[in-house]
Amino acid sequence: MTTTSRDISRRAFGTGLAGAAALAAVGPAWAQADGVITVATIGEPGPLDPTVATSDLVSIITQHVFETLFCFDGAWQIRPLLADGLPAVSPDGKSYAVKLRPGVVFHDGSPMTAEDAVASLQRWLKLSPRGKQAAPSVAEVAAEGPLALRIVLSRPYAPLLALLAMNNGAAAILPKAVATATTPMGDPVGTGPYRFVEHKPDQYIRLARFDRYASPAGRPDGYAGERKALAGEIRFVPVPNPTTRVDGMLSGQYLFADSLPAELLPRLKGQAGVEPITVKPFGFPLMIFNEKAGPMANPLVRRAAQAALSCSDMLAAAFGDPAFFDAEGSIYPKGTPYHDEAGVTAYNLNDPAKAGDLLKQAGYGKQPIRIMTSQQYDFLYKMSLVAQQNLQDAGFEVDLQVLDWATLLSRRGDEKGWDAFFTYHTFVPEPSLITVLNPSYPGWWDTPAKHAALDAFNAETDPAKRIADWKVLQALVYAEAPSIKVGDFYNLAARSKRIAGYTVVPWPFFWNVGVTG
Repeated sequence: MTTTSRDISRRAFGTGLAGAAALAAVGPAWAQADGVITVATIGEPGPLDPTVATSDLVSIITQHVFETLFCFDGAWQIRPLLADGLPAVSPDGKSYAVKLRPGVVFHDGSPMTAEDAVASLQRWLKLSPRGKQAAPSVAEVAAEGPLALRIVLSRPYAPLLALLAMNNGAAAILPKAVATATTPMGDPVGTGPYRFVEHKPDQYIRLARFDRYASPAGRPDGYAGERKALAGEIRFVPVPNPTTRVDGMLSGQYLFADSLPAELLPRLKGQAGVEPITVKPFGFPLMIFNEKAGPMANPLVRRAAQAALSCSDMLAAAFGDPAFFDAEGSIYPKGTPYHDEAGVTAYNLNDPAKAGDLLKQAGYGKQPIRIMTSQQYDFLYKMSLVAQQNLQDAGFEVDLQVLDWATLLSRRGDEKGWDAFFTYHTFVPEPSLITVLNPSYPGWWDTPAKHAALDAFNAETDPAKRIADWKVLQALVYAEAPSIKVGDFYNLAARSKRIAGYTVVPWPFFWNVGVTG
């Protein structure tokens, strides 16, 4: 099974992160092993618990502090991180023997052991939306010596290693005392190249080099290989206004800025000290519906919304420049084995008459549809304005609620507090990593048909059969409309030419990155 997972990643996604890595920023070699990398982010991240959070913003920050057993390399293949090699998998695919790297130390000075890893994985299975996906298939996680553990499954589960390699909803390895605590995580304590120093809300989060860091071996490749904390400090600064992020890049206040609107690209082009970065593939925007409560719990109302929306207009409003988006209904883009156009006939209909007929069949009583959005992600906000008009044209009453991102993330966990929200999903090599397939993710899609289809997909290890099973799942996404994929988009970021060694990746990291001047 392990070999199958690696082969799928190599064939399907070798042009993804690897292609991005080939675009790694070039510049002068770093002149110093210190300095501060200031990163302008879209806002406050919320609690810095990498296991509980599936927010990209949290993951971008916490991946410097916390590490997982495995990670993805530049071709989206699974590689060891805290593990000392890939696991030994039994012939029946139900037993994974994992050895840990010796000499790894937590930021509190304690050595990492198998007991820490076991407690951390048990916490992940209980608390992480991704861990909860795997939990029904996991029979036991147990230590088998100071630096060895075994994961025993009740049934084969193809996505296990990919889930363990993800850096959000992460199976982060924590000290046992932290992993078994009944209270929320306090100051973050991990094994990463940077340690947590302080968090001043609305000002910054400071991370400092961890001098006792034990790096994995090997050439840096995507998220895998050697990690060096070349900069003495990384400072993540919440800057909700994208224009302010660009202004700060041009003035030299920030050395990196993420999630920039495409229309600001002309301000970055040709600047002597700044390089714009396009991350492709990157992700897909989503409008997610509440299936537990409110009018969107009715599948006919969801299908009416699906029929009403003009995804092309939403993408054009959000990005303007066609170089930054593609009106693609297949959840996976062209060039990957999971790409499938046959099952997306309900994409981008913009048919208010059909939507109105479905609303009549549903007995919709003009209840306001509460849609959460945020201006901190400018493209999501612009999409929500188009969606509001599309829905109103079809006969919906719409209550568009504009929130800061941290509030939206907090509120979406309350099934009575909303009917739809806008977010996006970063490209992932394994379909089971897509959060909307997870029944514990807000939206809570878990119909019998979906449950059966996802179980079949996850249990299958043959690549060709998995592709066929995925087509069934994607068809259900359109038939049951738990969410709307708006299209594909590519992220615009910017780096100062004072930082060298940066690799273009979906979740930007700053180990192996030095500061000049």
